[in-house]
Amino acid sequence: MTSPTRDAAAPRAAAWPPPSGKPPLSSRMMRATWRKLPPKRHDVGWEPGLVVPAADGSPLITDHYFPRTAGDFPTLLVRSPYGRGVPWSPMYGLLFAEQGFHVALQSCRGTGGSGGRFDLWRDEAADGRATVSWLREQPWFNGTLGTIGPSYLGHVQWALALDPPPELKAMAVQVGLHDPHAFFHAGGALHLEDALIVGAAMTTQHRGLVPLVKATMRLQRHLRTITTARPLRRAHVAALGEVPWLDEVMAHPDADDPFWSGTSVGAAADRLNVPTALIAGWHDVLADQTFEQYGRLRRAGCETALLVGPWTHTSALQQGWPEVFAESLAWLRAHLCNDPSGLRPTRVRVHIGGENAWRDLDDWPPPPAPAPFPDPASFPDPASAVSPDPATTAWFPTPGGHLTELAPTDSAPLASFRYDPADPTPSVGGPLLSRTAGPRDQSALEAREDVLTFTTPPLTEPVDVLGPVTARLTVSTDTGYADVFTRLCEVDAQGRSTNVCDGLARLRTPGQASAKVTVPMSSTAHRFAAGHRIRWQISGGAHPRYARNPGTGESAVDATDFAPVRITLHADSALMFPGDAGARAAQPSGADDPEAPAAG
Repeated sequence: MTSPTRDAAAPRAAAWPPPSGKPPLSSRMMRATWRKLPPKRHDVGWEPGLVVPAADGSPLITDHYFPRTAGDFPTLLVRSPYGRGVPWSPMYGLLFAEQGFHVALQSCRGTGGSGGRFDLWRDEAADGRATVSWLREQPWFNGTLGTIGPSYLGHVQWALALDPPPELKAMAVQVGLHDPHAFFHAGGALHLEDALIVGAAMTTQHRGLVPLVKATMRLQRHLRTITTARPLRRAHVAALGEVPWLDEVMAHPDADDPFWSGTSVGAAADRLNVPTALIAGWHDVLADQTFEQYGRLRRAGCETALLVGPWTHTSALQQGWPEVFAESLAWLRAHLCNDPSGLRPTRVRVHIGGENAWRDLDDWPPPPAPAPFPDPASFPDPASAVSPDPATTAWFPTPGGHLTELAPTDSAPLASFRYDPADPTPSVGGPLLSRTAGPRDQSALEAREDVLTFTTPPLTEPVDVLGPVTARLTVSTDTGYADVFTRLCEVDAQGRSTNVCDGLARLRTPGQASAKVTVPMSSTAHRFAAGHRIRWQISGGAHPRYARNPGTGESAVDATDFAPVRITLHADSALMFPGDAGARAAQPSGADDPEAPAAG
């Protein structure tokens, strides 16, 4: 950007006659229901329906919230495809204006009354720059700008940051998106349920809350019919109507396909110098994108902070809102108002699952401590000892359904199961957009014959796992086509198994020969309590979270014929934890643990 920050803004702002409008009643009513938020500093005014010219002249409808107090205040830009009403009006317009910010809440093109055609992801950079040009001409704009918002509202922030205007002094990206392909297709399989939910939201939410609720309920009624249709392509039309962009998303699984060209804005973080706060949840569908954003910002030397709570994508803005709001407000005050008093002392704060406590860290992931590996002489074959890599701990599955640190002496077949796409292994909890997201009881799932489990003996002391978890699998199949879903769980003293983190990979094996695959299982910060057990769960899918692998090599979207597949796990597979992970807390005793279930 070549346009300079406007000088002498304060006199112009002082001369601005604020309009008399009050924020919408629905926003004020929602604001009254929130607790544990800081007291308001200012009464709030509202200037709705402002017309901002987009890059091509299309009108972008914008609502302006402002403090009803004489003075000079910075501006927050919030650009959304989901409308400007509830919940965005109270969460961003009203709350932040109360705290001393002008807020420009804008509907993206083609949504919420704005002109032009909504072309997901592709116009946000140009329209964001056009909006900043408009802001420069407003008498209340003092030349200091921040951005804030979640999900797609994070994508528009990264789009603006590709070529940041000089006025942009801070960003707060909450459970934010930068790579649409990864959201829909990471792991090689279509993220089916989430794609349908996004389709419903994108199609209706900008029209208001009632249409969104109706569309969501209609999708739930038809979900099973849609997700089990053969072929899957366009099965959603009965519930959602025509959604051309969703058809395109489902039909282009390859990240290199020209369809995805220009949609990822993650490169903005590689050269950014705008202080950026990042917020995620351990069961957020975009957590991995947040961790990637954090790593790229750190490598670029950009000032950044990371907060990760016990949230899903939606609960971060519901139950987690007091923490999310406080974190965002402190960051924006520090960098837009020169008030660092609310900042925490460390760069990273994470919620520790199992312990239900917050922990401040200097960085993420924390640096690994050297692992105190056992004396190689204690192994049946000294050559089978795990290499003393301080970055990881490896646990291996054994016959009888156990996990051990003793590396196998060969890669022999260990256990197998039959995955039938006509009766797919269901998804239970985890990072989803639906109400079934988050930690859930896995007992019924693990009782199925198409799910393997491997479990440690009861832990003799707590085990902390902080960082990325990975499965390193050696797998063979009888058809050559399969998915492998792998999950880390905690089993409490009563035998209840609860999911912690997971991942899926789509693989093609050479005939019946084995193939190696590494499955990223996201990251976690979790304490496994003494007396509890660590469990590794392995299956052939998680439906309808992921579209079924038909087992034939045909596209999951177009397949009409299915073939069951037998998946065999080999002994040199391993569950990889960051650092030593406290793994020495659960040395196997030699006798089988009678409570550990056998591999299915």
